[in-house]
Amino acid sequence: MPRADTEAMRLHLEEISRTVAPGAHGVVVIDKAGWHTTPALAVPANLSLLHLPPCSPELNPQENIWQFLRQTYLSNRVFDGHEAIVEACCKAWNALLDEAGRIASIATRTWAIIGQ
Repeated sequence: MPRADTEAMRLHLEEISRTVAPGAHGVVVIDKAGWHTTPALAVPANLSLLHLPPCSPELNPQENIWQFLRQTYLSNRVFDGHEAIVEACCKAWNALLDEAGRIASIATRTWAIIGQ
C-alpha cells in the first residue's frame, strides 16, 4: 500500500477476514495508530481488534519482525522512488519467509503460549 491510512487498514482487515475459517472469529492484535482506532474503520463481522496499551512495543511481536527486516535487509539504503521501496520490501519479506522458523523465533513470546 502506498499509505498507512484508514482505507489501507480496511483493505488489510478484509484480507485477514477472508482467511478466517467459516464459523470462526479472528482477533487482530494492533497498536493504537490513528487509522486503527478511528470510528470510520469498518471491521469485518468475523474479526475483533485488540488494541495494545500505548508505549508497549514488547507486547507487539510485529515490532521485532519489522526491526529484523530493517536491520537485515532494508537499512542504510537509498531508494529511487516508491516502486524501488515496494520491490525492496517484497524481496525482504520473501527472504524472511524463506527462512523456516525465523518469524516464530523472532515473534514468539514464551509467556503468551497457552498451556505452558
